[in-house]
Amino acid sequence: MDENMLERLEYGRVKQEVMKYALSYAGQRHIEEMKPLTDAKAVQHALLETEEAARMLAKGASVPIPSLQGMDTVLSLLGSGYLFGEKDIAHVRQFLHSCSQLIAYMRAKEGIAPTVAAYAASMHPLDGVASEIDRCLAHGRIRDEASKELHKVRRKLMAVEDKIRGKIDALLNRYRSLLQDSLVSQRNGRYVFPIKKEYRKQIKGSVVDESSSGQTVYVEPQELAVLQQELAMLRIEEGKEEAKILSYLTEMLEGRAEELRRNAETVGWYDYVFARGKYAQSIEGKPVRLNENGVVDLRQAKHPLLGGGTVPLDIQIGRGYRALIVTGPNTGGKTVALKTVGLLCLMVQSGLLVPAGEGSSFPVFRHIAADIGDGQSLEQSLSTFSAHITRVIDMLTYADGATLVLIDEMASGTDPGEGVALSIALLEELARRGTMVIATTHYNEIKHFAGVTPGFRNARMEFDPDTLRPLYRLCIGEAGSSYAFLIARKLGLNPELIRRSEELAARREEGPGLRVDAEAGTTAGYDAAWLHAGDSPAESVSRPMPASEASASVKEAASPESGAAENSAAGKAMRDRPLEIGDCVYISYLGRTGIVYETADARGNVGVLIQRQKFKINHKRLSLYIEGKELYPEDYDMDIVFETKENRKKRKLMERKHVEGLSIVHEAEE
Repeated sequence: MDENMLERLEYGRVKQEVMKYALSYAGQRHIEEMKPLTDAKAVQHALLETEEAARMLAKGASVPIPSLQGMDTVLSLLGSGYLFGEKDIAHVRQFLHSCSQLIAYMRAKEGIAPTVAAYAASMHPLDGVASEIDRCLAHGRIRDEASKELHKVRRKLMAVEDKIRGKIDALLNRYRSLLQDSLVSQRNGRYVFPIKKEYRKQIKGSVVDESSSGQTVYVEPQELAVLQQELAMLRIEEGKEEAKILSYLTEMLEGRAEELRRNAETVGWYDYVFARGKYAQSIEGKPVRLNENGVVDLRQAKHPLLGGGTVPLDIQIGRGYRALIVTGPNTGGKTVALKTVGLLCLMVQSGLLVPAGEGSSFPVFRHIAADIGDGQSLEQSLSTFSAHITRVIDMLTYADGATLVLIDEMASGTDPGEGVALSIALLEELARRGTMVIATTHYNEIKHFAGVTPGFRNARMEFDPDTLRPLYRLCIGEAGSSYAFLIARKLGLNPELIRRSEELAARREEGPGLRVDAEAGTTAGYDAAWLHAGDSPAESVSRPMPASEASASVKEAASPESGAAENSAAGKAMRDRPLEIGDCVYISYLGRTGIVYETADARGNVGVLIQRQKFKINHKRLSLYIEGKELYPEDYDMDIVFETKENRKKRKLMERKHVEGLSIVHEAEE
């Protein structure tokens, strides 16, 4: 499945959580490579593995998974001609000991976990290898008994070392008065005496080193040199014998390379399976059923990354309808619901138990597509919409009856009319293909479409109108509201503005908006010209004329039906004249309207106020929508539209008198 989609649904974060429970490099590697499976039998087997692992862990026993410390290096060097040292072979011995423990443990668990326990049957105890290593090594050092030759050499070494110690004691007594101190040290592996420089000629021997001050010379006495030379020769002989032993052990391991690799692979898989089991315990993951009917049935499901305080989600789709349109207020949990469904489907298909209640059931999807993005600003709208369309184009290359499509905020990022039309066309195409769809939206046209189209169902995220708090519960079968008017009223917005907003919303519901053929389940057309001027908050708030007069004026100016010859000529003259302050203009590339606050400069750039933000836009990219004289009286104070209340107060105060430190600051134009 697409990596970007997995990232949007936070699949990578789940893998990071599972990784915390892996004990070996091999287990971690399996988790890094973990991806959703698309074969139902493979998914069922993976879920059974995790369920059995969780069951064993619930018994409270500690599963003896070998750590594989040092084995990665050993296995990579087998067959390369490398001579293993004592440390490498000690790692192998510890690994074989742990393998024997794991084999015995799994043999005892065949009753409660037959599938997982059976994997140990493919492991090789290699008792003979372990015994031979024990004969040759002890505590990381080659034993004297590893060979007769080594035993003989080491006996000679001990005898010479005893002679050297006796000779050192005798020489210390003889030269005590010549010594700088009574400590014998070593230089290059040979014992030397610290002699005061002025007494150097009073002792026979070789100067090996001297102190940094030059006051002390380190002398190897002649009587000691012969013994130390003999010791050095015996050390060389010992090294040769040890190399023979290590070569023998290396050859033995080379001969069992396949068994060692098989053991390491099995241990790595065990580590992976039990990491999944431990993660299941941490999120209270439960076994779920798979179905072949394409039904998603989540009961008391939670998003695994949001902690224990998450409100459980109940959602069913696939019986009677395969497309669910979810509505509700912002921060009401719509996006979380979308991500919960998508992520739990990915987890189940990865063999992970999920935090969902008994009776939860999942299909196996061949593809899961997610178009879930963050909210966008005006400047980002074009790029956001482009990204949205790119993802839609991609999902249409593979969407079929075994695909789940998740879309957040349909119709966002572009002109609402065109966005709604594109969204419904997409929903129709996905429905034709049998694709399962869950989408969120704020647009009533899409809700209405879902309400009358076979195979679609509305749902809403519940909201407490008294506390203005979302309840994060999904109610299927009903379309929801964004609660914008209720929230605005509760927060103290001017009642007249709310009344006007409700009137406009009703007009949009009744007016020339989206028309749906209820029998065919298709759209018959969409006219977005119902109130472009009202897209600008500054414009709708500041308009002084009565609501009925304003709406009539807008309708007359915008309606495609008002196309008489004289109106057409007047319209052309209106478009050709220079834009004036107060004119309402339409910016096609943004799909928005704005109010002119500054006429064109020498370069033809016009100052336009769009949703309380000031922009400089070339006049060629603007079209006159409604003349200013139709929106504002002749003597209307345009500062009410373009200036903040605070700046208007400051200007009036500055007109009356000088105020030290008082200034008016305007936001930068974009």
